[in-house]
Amino acid sequence: MPASTMEELVALAKRRGFIFQSSEIYGGLQGMYDYGPLGVELKNNLKAAWWRAMVYERDDVEGLDAAILTLPTTLRYSGHEATFTDPLVDCRNCKARWRADHLTDAKCPGCGSTDLTEPRDFNLMFKTSVGPVDDGTSFAYLRPETAQAIFTNFKNVLDSTSRRPPFGIAQIGKAFRNEITPRNFIFRVREFEQMELEFFVPPGDDEGWHEHWVEARLDWWEAQGVPRSSLELYHVPADELAHYSKATVDVMYRFPHGVEELEGIANRTDFDLGSHTKNQDELNISAKVTNNTHSNARLAVQDLQNKTWQVPYVIEPSAGVDRGVLAVLNEAYRVEQLDNGGERTVLAFKPHLAPIKVAVLPLKKNHDGIVARAKEIKQNLQKLGLGRILYENTGNIGKGYRRHDEVGTPLCVTVDFQTIEDDDTVTVRDRDTMAQERVSVEALADYVRARLAD
Repeated sequence: MPASTMEELVALAKRRGFIFQSSEIYGGLQGMYDYGPLGVELKNNLKAAWWRAMVYERDDVEGLDAAILTLPTTLRYSGHEATFTDPLVDCRNCKARWRADHLTDAKCPGCGSTDLTEPRDFNLMFKTSVGPVDDGTSFAYLRPETAQAIFTNFKNVLDSTSRRPPFGIAQIGKAFRNEITPRNFIFRVREFEQMELEFFVPPGDDEGWHEHWVEARLDWWEAQGVPRSSLELYHVPADELAHYSKATVDVMYRFPHGVEELEGIANRTDFDLGSHTKNQDELNISAKVTNNTHSNARLAVQDLQNKTWQVPYVIEPSAGVDRGVLAVLNEAYRVEQLDNGGERTVLAFKPHLAPIKVAVLPLKKNHDGIVARAKEIKQNLQKLGLGRILYENTGNIGKGYRRHDEVGTPLCVTVDFQTIEDDDTVTVRDRDTMAQERVSVEALADYVRARLAD
């Protein structure tokens, strides 16, 4: 079973080097977390899996890596300056601040007081000065999402790749939101990463493509070890839709703290490209957008037969990397009872997500022959390009197995006296079954490749 409480995951994440509180030695920075040696591997593996599925395995998607600092004009015409807010209330009793829509019975979660201020809008975007003089007139925003740079680069990608709708632009990158109440570990934080695809389609084809991407994203999460039985679809009601959305389906996951959004798939219509386009009256724009007199771009596609211009609609699957890490970490978590009365903790990651693919363990830590052969085997396995192969010389094989069960290593290879004195074989132990098998070093590469295939 997945973890029963968030505390179980938080404790494991710190103990085994997945995730740490940022600036912990100074008391910690709320809503900020640092990924440790294993956490950064897990996070990178999840991002790599998304990139493979979105870009490499499709013939209709290009990639992008845009700047984090964002021109205020971009976020003015996108609607963020006016609408990217949360309702903020202050508790007059304990002076704490909260999101009004997160309160229960209009009570302060800190002290229980009902003496709260009226809700007021709080802008979630971080500002920073640009240039040598901080006079308040030259500033930029840290981007609150990765999407807008995709829209402002639409024509650049279109011209440089000769793409035509339907096609997509994918990006993974940092985003920043000045959350009033960061909470639930890495679920809601102020600095996070997004995996976003903006998929451009002809108007009229948008609803079919929206359904396509909802199903495709469910398939992808299942391939990461998050089964459909742990997911729910929430069709966002019209009165809850974002200002740019015609329809949004949220993929909801059963996190330890409750069922909340893992990914959103939105039909953004032509709002975004239309908002950043000059002379909108010349184009067939259906979304209600602010007339843009600043941009000099025409973010549209020309019909070569009738010479008319059309602004594509956009389908946007948008997932948080950190929430994804939390979900796969939770789904992988197991506490198993052993036949001898003991128990073991296991992270049963899909092999492609496991931070360490193979651990090579010498049976005797001070035996020169065993140690040298183990290091050689490690280096040869590393050259396969499967991910991180760890050489670990502790001399205690039993504890090594338990430790690698707990961090999710699929295979442990033990190099012993039989390896160097007899038949050049090693013991390979499987994380999930705990079964052990003797494999020749000559056949080890093919064996590992086969066992690590999802």
